[in-house]
Amino acid sequence: MIFTETPLEGAFVIDIQALEDERGLFARTWCQQTFRQHGLNPELKQCNISFNHRRGTLRGMHFQRAPYGEAKLVRCTRGAIFDVIIDLRPGSATWKQSFAIELTERNRTMLYIPEGFAHGFQTLADNSEVFYQMSACHEPGAASGVRWNDPAFGIAWPEEKNRIISRKDAELPDFDDNTFQP
Repeated sequence: MIFTETPLEGAFVIDIQALEDERGLFARTWCQQTFRQHGLNPELKQCNISFNHRRGTLRGMHFQRAPYGEAKLVRCTRGAIFDVIIDLRPGSATWKQSFAIELTERNRTMLYIPEGFAHGFQTLADNSEVFYQMSACHEPGAASGVRWNDPAFGIAWPEEKNRIISRKDAELPDFDDNTFQP
């Protein structure tokens, strides 16, 4: 695996190192020891998938409040997504900054998201599927989020005339420096 730190402190783009021959390819996508060596959370407690029927489906921006923060390793296993993270760790050098990357079934790129980040994505193709590996189990009482298009973050989402977003996500609050609690 090839680890490349993003502009957001502690978040990494991870590319596979494929061994290819006439049969196809083989590549490692997870190794607890390697993640530990890179200073990343090596815990793996839950895996999830998100299947999305339509291009333009937007999910986010989600996080779990402390003490239930979760690191995530995200990969698009079918289709393509525009994946976005926001650093919401008070005191971080990259606090309130965002990073976006296109994850596709073809590039097999993954995004490591540390605890304290909000995460969301917009599908770029019909029938897109996202695979998540999580360092913590889902805790419904700690689930939270911020509005996907809050101007405080300046995220340049792909244009989409037929965006699909849940009512719950559309009604997430704007970020407020004075009341935010991670």
